[in-house]
Amino acid sequence: MTTITVSTQSGVARVTLTRPDVRNAFNADVIAELRETFLTLSEDAQVRAIVLAGEGKSFCGGADIKWMRGALDLSYDENVADAEAMSDMFRAIDRCGKPVIGRIHGAALGGGAGLTAVCDVAIASDETIFGFTEVKLGIIPAVISPFVLAKIGTSHARALFLTGERFGAERALHIGLVHEVVSAEKLDAAVDRVLGEIASAGPSAVAAAKALVPRVSAASYEESRDITARAIAKQRTSEEGQEGLRAFLERRKAEFAR
Repeated sequence: MTTITVSTQSGVARVTLTRPDVRNAFNADVIAELRETFLTLSEDAQVRAIVLAGEGKSFCGGADIKWMRGALDLSYDENVADAEAMSDMFRAIDRCGKPVIGRIHGAALGGGAGLTAVCDVAIASDETIFGFTEVKLGIIPAVISPFVLAKIGTSHARALFLTGERFGAERALHIGLVHEVVSAEKLDAAVDRVLGEIASAGPSAVAAAKALVPRVSAASYEESRDITARAIAKQRTSEEGQEGLRAFLERRKAEFAR
């Protein structure tokens, strides 16, 4: 069963969750399809950016109830395998070689909030409700925690993981889970504006900049000197880097800019 749709136009791939009747909730099929889709798009030279969205009234409401009911009968080892598959999906999005823009609306709960966290740029409509609600069900936001902690830090994670409370878009903006909040009617325009910024940048530079963030974050201060020096030297001497610098000095538009 197809749980997502993918359309590509002018270098932009739009990945849309298509289970609106269950608020685009996760199940094994969604997890597998998202992982394979992002692994494929990451290697697609024609794709400059990816928009992740949800069909219907919500972005993603978390885990599917039927899927959760099935988990009651899984053994410990089966639960580990199940969680590892979900982790692999989040990692495929998080480390995708292309920038991922999240179009967040309606609700982003549990795993949906985790999806928000792995977007490079998350833009939410002002009516969106967020929540790391797992503790309300007697479980914990374990699989999404590395990605959420990287986004909002330990202080906000401690408050929100432990209470499981729901919160609005303005608080999501305040803690860094999303980067921009707009009215629902302006959501698509805000996404398009970010896509325009990405289209004007060098695609390999964007990919290198994305890869640089986790490397530097995980490195010691001493290690970062070598990592950053080599990264900028590689980009400066690349064909794209040479073209971008020449275009700037010659006051013209770079060939890679759209």
